[in-house]
Amino acid sequence: MLNGLLTAERRGRLDASARVRMTRSLADPPIRIDEETAALAWTAISELAERHRLTANDAAYLELAHRLELPLATADDALATAAESAGVALLETS
Repeated sequence: MLNGLLTAERRGRLDASARVRMTRSLADPPIRIDEETAALAWTAISELAERHRLTANDAAYLELAHRLELPLATADDALATAAESAGVALLETS
């Protein structure tokens, strides 16, 4: 992210104060890391990838949404089909 912001500044797409503001906001993002996903990579996630013919990344998203009982946001048809098959709700879009 920092490299992209520095490049944007150098190309005149944003000024230094905007880059500094954005850099500070990225220092402590409102992101929660799920500790269980890595442990499930070789079991549940692998099984979902195989069963639904998904990439490992997509299977990880599906597993996480299922485990946390959250809707899944995707524009990918294969992942949406897998989610429906697994009983995972899809996030409604307008």
